[in-house]
Amino acid sequence: MRERTQWLVGFGVIAAFVVVLLVGILNPPRPAAVATDALGPDSGERVGGYLDRANRTLGGSVDDQHWALVSLHQELTPADVVRIADGVRVSEVLYRVPIDRVQSPVVTVAVSADPRSVLWSDRVAADQVRGQVSDGREAQVAAVVSARLTAGCPCVVAFLVRADNPALQRISQDAAVRAVEALPADAVFGRFSVRPLFPEQTDIAVPGPDDGPVPPA
Repeated sequence: MRERTQWLVGFGVIAAFVVVLLVGILNPPRPAAVATDALGPDSGERVGGYLDRANRTLGGSVDDQHWALVSLHQELTPADVVRIADGVRVSEVLYRVPIDRVQSPVVTVAVSADPRSVLWSDRVAADQVRGQVSDGREAQVAAVVSARLTAGCPCVVAFLVRADNPALQRISQDAAVRAVEALPADAVFGRFSVRPLFPEQTDIAVPGPDDGPVPPA
């Protein structure tokens, strides 16, 4: 009787193992989505190297559509973005209010296909900053940033577009454009990061100092 009981227990353990094994085979775990693509310079990357790397991403099939980051020589207005894009679909506008020796946040505004959405994006950016909860120096910086964006400052540092290679080549030749970096055609929106190249970064892509006084809003 005892041997029969032990046999049944052993058989039950084996059966349970087989069931678990079959469940694992029939329902394999789904691989987690990993955001490996990135636009913009790596932290600490030489700016000259990044510009060369960005230029090499242009070209290829004239039919493929690419997500691409447009970096600028200096901060511009939303109207400048509309002019440079010239009918190309702008997806995001990146703002950064320059303040001497003060680090201010990058504000990313998603826009629709309507160019008016780009023109109004500075006010949306101002509202985003104004709605952030902060205190101390961060609150002072936010107040200045929001006030200058509301006043219509030229504070666009980059923008994201979706376009084919001929359109990207055309944009890259605009005098206001510093670089255009395109992702492969199979890149999926939302699964790549964006790090803008700031106009003042001429040697190495590193943050500037943050030891200056914050001016009044």
